[in-house]
Formats: sequence, structure tokens, C-alpha cells
Amino acid sequence: MLLSLAPVSELRGAIPVGLAAGIPVALLYPACVLANLIPVPLIIVFLRKVLAWMQRCGGILQKGADWLIRRGATKSALVKKYEMLGLFLLVAIPLPGTGAWTGALVAALLGRRIKHAMPIIGAGVATAGVLVLLICKGIIHIAGLI
Repeated sequence: MLLSLAPVSELRGAIPVGLAAGIPVALLYPACVLANLIPVPLIIVFLRKVLAWMQRCGGILQKGADWLIRRGATKSALVKKYEMLGLFLLVAIPLPGTGAWTGALVAALLGRRIKHAMPIIGAGVATAGVLVLLICKGIIHIAGLI
């Protein structure tokens, strides 16, 4: 669950580790999805305030805030173009730099309300989890798709 909470690994890293540890899929999948969604409402509600505070502090905090804002802006093009479908795709496609944390960052920076963004991000996380499970079980062969 801790890997699912983390911003870099999320459930994309937690599911393969859980499978390797022998955790049954019936326990692993829901635990990873739920853990991955825990930080989302906090990010959507508080991120803009935290970033504004970081920018006011200056120094390394300001540089960190500026980096997060730039990262969100580059990822937000898909969401701006396709609205909620774009947000879903940003979260659902299990690639580096995508996921619940990035989706919540983009939703917060675009001013999306939690009641609209949370269900879409949740559906994206659930879809990403299924895709990661299918890849780990060998049902989807990435090399065959490229």
C-alpha cells in the first residue's frame, strides 16, 4: 500500500511488487487502487495554496513550486483538449509521468472541482490497475504492441 501512496511508483509499481510477494490479486488490486486514491482529494483541494506559499517563500521552495507548475502545464494539454476524457487517459495509461498524482496536479492547476475530478481519476486508476495486472500476468505483451 505504501508504494501505491508514493508519487513515483503509485500502483504501477505496487502491483508488480505485490504479485512478486505472492499477495492474492483479490486483495492486492483493491488495496492498491484505494491507497493510490488517498492523496488525490488532498492534492486537488490544497495544492494551489501550498504552491502559492512555496512561491512566496522563495529559494528552493520557489524553484520546486515552479517545477511542479511547469510539469502540470505540460501534462495539461491533453486535459485541456479533451476535458474529462483527457484527464481519464492521463491517469489510466500506465506510463512514466502519468497517474493519480499527475492527474490530481493537473486537475488542481486547471481549477477542476473535486466532485468532478475524483470520479474520473478513480476510474483512471482502476483502469491503470487492470492494465498493469494484465501486463504482469503476461496477457498483454507490450513488445507485441510496439
